[in-house]
Amino acid sequence: MTILVTGGAGFIGANLADRLAGDGHRVRVYDALSRAGTERNLDWLRDRHGDAIDFVHADIRDADRLAQAVTDADAVFHLAAQVAVTTSMVDPREDHEINIGGTFNLLEALRQQGRAVPLVFASTNKVYGDLADLDFRLDGDAYVPVDAQVRAHGIGEDRPLDFHTPYGVSKGAADQYVLDYARSFGLPAAVIRMSCIYGQRQMGTEDQGWVAHFLIRALQGEPITLYGDGHQVRDILDVSNAVDAYVQAWRHIDAVKGRAFNLGGGPANAISLRQLIAHIGTLIGREVEVSYADWRAGDQRYFVADTRAAEQALGLAPKRAWQDGVATLARWLAAERRLNLPVVEEALLLRAAS
Repeated sequence: MTILVTGGAGFIGANLADRLAGDGHRVRVYDALSRAGTERNLDWLRDRHGDAIDFVHADIRDADRLAQAVTDADAVFHLAAQVAVTTSMVDPREDHEINIGGTFNLLEALRQQGRAVPLVFASTNKVYGDLADLDFRLDGDAYVPVDAQVRAHGIGEDRPLDFHTPYGVSKGAADQYVLDYARSFGLPAAVIRMSCIYGQRQMGTEDQGWVAHFLIRALQGEPITLYGDGHQVRDILDVSNAVDAYVQAWRHIDAVKGRAFNLGGGPANAISLRQLIAHIGTLIGREVEVSYADWRAGDQRYFVADTRAAEQALGLAPKRAWQDGVATLARWLAAERRLNLPVVEEALLLRAAS
């Protein structure tokens, strides 16, 4: 099949494109190459899959180019987006044009095909807002919910939507547009509301991709700035598990069309920022320098996805343990950046082996 992946040279998009091409499909990677590392990801895909990768260098806001890319697509994965809360606060208009306008362009292009083209859309846990109505208590270095059900399972899809920050609004509006096109026009579409995804090919920055960013700073011997108190908790999920979910949503699209699923590491992979930094210190054999700054707008004290609905509907495999995944990512980042850190490498190898 010919499968369109918008944002296909990004972190998750490149891993997804790699899986699809490895399964024998022709993958059309549609990307503006505006983020650091996307050109390297594209080169990696071409090296691995050759002519199976059809690259379209274009912006998601270009409705004509997007409509052309959709013409012969058998399925679409929509990951192209403005992805940082901080960027949305600086330039909310561009955030709106990319996340809402770009998604609308894609939905209209699909509607006008006159055929049922499956669509899987990458949404975010930010659609649930800051969860300020939930009570939390401090347990060691991490916030935990007072509510026993939330503590046991995480945040479910029945949680009311509550968009905060321009990024939350733009992704939330796009999320709802996709679900309504499934309802109003019969588009076979599903939404994946992601928590924190990490893994190989993630070129993390301070604004987005915090697991990789923490590792990069630590590996280079540089300090990490924590915004807030560092007790914030996230459930982190290895990108291989995220890709599984996207592929399974496509394969089960007739059964799950019109639905949204929360996707993350779940309670077993829930860690605070401080806990991750302590673990990184263990991996590299030295303490990581940390400084603190004010809380960021819309930051959640806690977000852990209740993934039971996705697991049941999509038949997902068990999640990779975060300790193993983080060690593997650290080793990849050290090699990718040609860091001459033999002690670190040895520690990572030992950790991954254990």
